[in-house]
This record gives sequence, C-alpha cells and structure tokens, in this order.
Amino acid sequence: MAGASGFLGTRLVDRLGTDGHQVTRLVRRPARSGDERRWNPSAGQLDPAVVAEADAVVNLAGAGVGDRRWTDDYRRLIRTSRVDSTGTLARAIAGLPAADRPKLLLNASAVGWYGDTGDRVVEEDAPAGEGFLADVCRVWEAATRPAEDAGVRVVRLRTGLPLHRDGGLLKPQLLPFKLGVAGRLGSGRQWLPWISMADWLAVAVFLLDRDDLAGPVNGVGPAPVTNAEFTREFARQLHRPAIVPIPALALKVVLGGFAQEALTSTRVLPGVLSGAGFEYRHPDLASALHAALHDE
Repeated sequence: MAGASGFLGTRLVDRLGTDGHQVTRLVRRPARSGDERRWNPSAGQLDPAVVAEADAVVNLAGAGVGDRRWTDDYRRLIRTSRVDSTGTLARAIAGLPAADRPKLLLNASAVGWYGDTGDRVVEEDAPAGEGFLADVCRVWEAATRPAEDAGVRVVRLRTGLPLHRDGGLLKPQLLPFKLGVAGRLGSGRQWLPWISMADWLAVAVFLLDRDDLAGPVNGVGPAPVTNAEFTREFARQLHRPAIVPIPALALKVVLGGFAQEALTSTRVLPGVLSGAGFEYRHPDLASALHAALHDE
C-alpha cells in the first residue's frame, strides 16, 4: 500500500489487518520494520520484487487537496504526487512476468473527475469535466494504463468526501460549528458527494474481493445532499445553530484557488456499486454524520 500513513490509509491498514491480511507499506524514508519497503516515486524508483510479493496493490498516495493554500507550487505538488506514485507502481507491475504480477491495482482517484455538474446527476460513464482537479484526475487515472495494458485488473476509486471527525471535510468545520459561527458555503446549492468512513473502508474491501469489477468506481454514498442540507444536518447533530453563511468572496480570500473547488457542485451517484449489490451501512447523511462524530 502506498499512502498507508494518510487519513484513509491508516484506517484501511487497520481494517485489512483485522480481516487477516498482511499489508506491506511503501515509505519514502528508510524502512523501520519488516512490513515496510522503501521507494522513491518522484524518481520512479521501486524494486519490482516488492510488488511481485503482493496479491493486490493499493495506491492512496497524494498531497492533500485541502491541507494548504493553493499556490502554484502546491498545485504542482498535488498533481505530481499522484501521477508519479501511480506511474511508478503501474510500470513496476507491468514490468513483471505475467505469473508474478499482482491481480489488482486499486488506485485512488476522486469525484473531482466530473468537475462542476450543477444539478445534473452523473455516474461512472460521464466524461471528465473542466477545472484543475478534473485535469489532475484525468492524468492521475491515465497513469494506471501500463498495468491495465499488461492485463492486470485496475480499479480507479473515485472517492467523494469521507466523513470522520479526525480529518477530511469534518475536522476543520467542527470548531466553528460547535461555536455557532458556521453556515453554508456560498449559495449552499452545490451538491456534496459524501460517504461514511465505515462505508468507504467497506467499499475498498469489496473491490479487493470482487474480481469482476474494474475501471472507475464512485466511492460515494447513495444520497448526495446540497451544502445547505449538509450544514443543517451537521448543526442538528451538534445541537448548534448554523446561521452564519460564508460568502464566496470570503472563501476566495481565505482559501485562494481551493475556494472554487469548495463551491463546486458535484452530484455523483455510485452506479457501479449499486449495480454490484454493495450494501451501505450508512445510506443517509444523518446516519453517516452520527457515526463520524461518535467514531462508529
């Protein structure tokens, strides 16, 4: 697994370990334990023997899109951290003899692929949209091609907004919501493709187990909501008011380039998962937020 120390990766490592799987973590620093292997994705360096040991390769590596203000340098990092890691893994897999290749490359992507869809519902067959994140997702997913061309099953997991109090969408909003100084972002009409953490982990395991699924898969819940609806429900869960809307102009001052993405409407449905019979533990936002806030 690449990206094993991240917000999603640490939880997926724990889940897979609980299920009895052995996870080898790829790290950029010198390995400190028997379950670590060193690599250098920015230089395209990875010992092919590392992936030859694996039944499946999971790639969650990439700089966080909401971690810093989007300077030109950070935009480049967002892009290269994803493309370099994906390309390094895909080429290493493709370079192995067919008998030694992992059966699956489960590679992260994002619903940013679709760009701003407004009120239009999209599923996995929709083309890439426009904008910075859509462009990143396009080259990110394309970097898996060597593994796919070599006959390896490749799943591109287009994750939405995982809900957990310790990271992602919720963490930076908890304090202002608790203080009663939060509200909708911009108009509040933009659609948010959320998913509970428990369901995202279950989706990853589902895709690892199912050998009949390949290509793009939307890792989102079955009932997207608008930002205004999300705001009302989040405030209700915290028993706080949410009456201080944040104007679009203020977001742009605080967040810079990332503000446009925060105001983007992405109305995405999990077409592949629904067709494959995946069952959600938290199919509605109220259930997902309750689980996120109580670590369920």
